[in-house]
Amino acid sequence: MDMVFIKNEEQQKWLDRLKPILARFAERAFELDESREFPFENIQDLKDIGYTRLTLPKKYGGSGMGLYDFLLFQEKIAEACGPTALSIGWHVGIVLQLLEDRGWKKEILDETFFEIGKGALINRAASEPVTGSPTRGGKPATSAKKENDKWVISGRKTFTTMAPVLDLFLVSAWLTDENRLGWFLIHRNTPGIRIENTWDMISMQGTGSEDLILEHVIVDEKYLVEQPTGIEKKGEGWLLHIPACYLGIASAARNYAVAFANSYSPNSIKGPIGELPNVQRLLGEIELELLQARHFLFSVAEKWEKCEQYRSELTPQLAAVKSVVTNSAISVVDKAMRVVGAKSLQRANPLQHYYRDVRAGLHNPPMDDVTLTLLAKSALEYSENE
Repeated sequence: MDMVFIKNEEQQKWLDRLKPILARFAERAFELDESREFPFENIQDLKDIGYTRLTLPKKYGGSGMGLYDFLLFQEKIAEACGPTALSIGWHVGIVLQLLEDRGWKKEILDETFFEIGKGALINRAASEPVTGSPTRGGKPATSAKKENDKWVISGRKTFTTMAPVLDLFLVSAWLTDENRLGWFLIHRNTPGIRIENTWDMISMQGTGSEDLILEHVIVDEKYLVEQPTGIEKKGEGWLLHIPACYLGIASAARNYAVAFANSYSPNSIKGPIGELPNVQRLLGEIELELLQARHFLFSVAEKWEKCEQYRSELTPQLAAVKSVVTNSAISVVDKAMRVVGAKSLQRANPLQHYYRDVRAGLHNPPMDDVTLTLLAKSALEYSENE
């Protein structure tokens, strides 16, 4: 990472705090990829240094850091282990999301934040087999029905990232009697909650994005925490943790390719392959793509934090960042593999792992087609208003 993106001593302190545990993440990466296990030790290491409380306000026991800080650290975590970064990114990012006005009652928000301050992990559970990505607007099949001042919830959620260690679930459900959407805060130990191990992927296997099963789960009325109005909302800056993760994976591929080019010297040439013009061209293209992606990501994140009054105008840029950074990351890993050659396909070589993991970014929200449509509509509306 270019030092120009580090802005203050607090950020440097956090990077220094992360450095020793990220070395352990990198050591565990191959074994985790081979075993296809969830990175329990990595998540615990992050808990132990207080990273799960990074964006939590100080009055709840957190560090009170913001979006830019969060993305800076997420990229570094992803360099060591992409699945760990994407997993913890949802939890830390949702804390940022909940700090915005989402209609929660203060006592429930306080309760939730105090639990997170004590170590609880949270994520949303929205995807379903019949709806696909929730960003497409499908109506959830998970249902919630009012019975004797309680909610009874039943359904199945897919892609519940970090399911093996989550303590709190934010579950979307259709309020059958009211014919509208609601979000419920549900504790893991609530009767009727179980995890079904269905996550079987060639990339990002370590995110543990298992199915969440809800069988007649009874929830107090107060835990209906969000009731969307249907009005189109502004973008959500915290979701930039997704491109930050894939940027980190691409950076790891870049680092490997550069080290390889500096050290590999076949007897057909004098000196390492890094002195060859064709290799330097590939490395130069990698550097350019990473610079463009990183500047785009952090400039939009900085604007999002500093210019709250313009957030509606920044919404298309959030989507554009995800698309540009993710596709650039895929391109960088591809070029890194071209530098290394056939050795990059060896099972013991980390590049083949990066190659599989980085492609998962195409299927995280927002998808490229949604982004392009959003940008087109934004351009057309701007033209009409000139």
